[in-house]
Amino acid sequence: MTEPVIITVAITGALPRKKDNPAVPVTPPEQIESTHEAFEAGASLVHIHVRNPDESPSSDPELYGRVQEGVRKYCPGMIVQFSTGGRGRDQAARGAMLHLKPDMASLATGSVNFPTNIYENPPDFVEGLAATMLENDIKPEIEVFDLAMLYNAANLLKKGLLKPAPHVQFVMGIPNAMPARRSIFDFLRAELRAVMPEATWVAAGIGRHQWEVNQWCLAEGGHCRTGLEDNTRFDQSRLAASNAELVTKIVDVCAQHGRHPASTAEARRLLGLKPAP
Repeated sequence: MTEPVIITVAITGALPRKKDNPAVPVTPPEQIESTHEAFEAGASLVHIHVRNPDESPSSDPELYGRVQEGVRKYCPGMIVQFSTGGRGRDQAARGAMLHLKPDMASLATGSVNFPTNIYENPPDFVEGLAATMLENDIKPEIEVFDLAMLYNAANLLKKGLLKPAPHVQFVMGIPNAMPARRSIFDFLRAELRAVMPEATWVAAGIGRHQWEVNQWCLAEGGHCRTGLEDNTRFDQSRLAASNAELVTKIVDVCAQHGRHPASTAEARRLLGLKPAP
């Protein structure tokens, strides 16, 4: 028997733009098509950012709604996760689409330096987003860009703003934030077991670290994130032809680690989500 691995595909992100990588899907039809290809390749969870017509990051609920509708139509059972990330988006707007009730949404539990700016997540804002997700029965994916965010998430759990068995993602390799070092990866997993032992986890490697971190996750029983959002960030030499190509790269080595790509039903069970309609 092999163990399932949930493969998350982060299809677009805030960067890069099409001029840097024509494969990046920007419009809702492009995003739906790219997600469907990744779904067919083995992804069971899609992480969604949307863009304005000028390709700037958007919080427009209509755009999120169109992508979610298409994913649910063409990718039956796939877990839909909205980004509430702040790059280029006003804090007041970052949760504007949560009334659409995706299965999941990202929740960064602290502020951190990025290459050219500060990703601001003040405590009251984090708690407000967590409360909104709780009200809408949305499971947060806790985004850990720096060590303190792990302990902040544990405090949210104690306050009742997170349900038991949270899902945590370690984001590694962003300049000025947490390095993609194996010793740090191992430390984070050990701390997660100590402070939130029921949590499930995934790690994202940024740019040139993506494939290396994927392999660490497969070997250590975690889940994997891939996709064009992370693949070329800060490293335009690492262009991929599609999101599906990056998913396939993980699928092709799963068996070497005693793993198999989780079906949508398996992924929902592992994350404690309701079965798909």
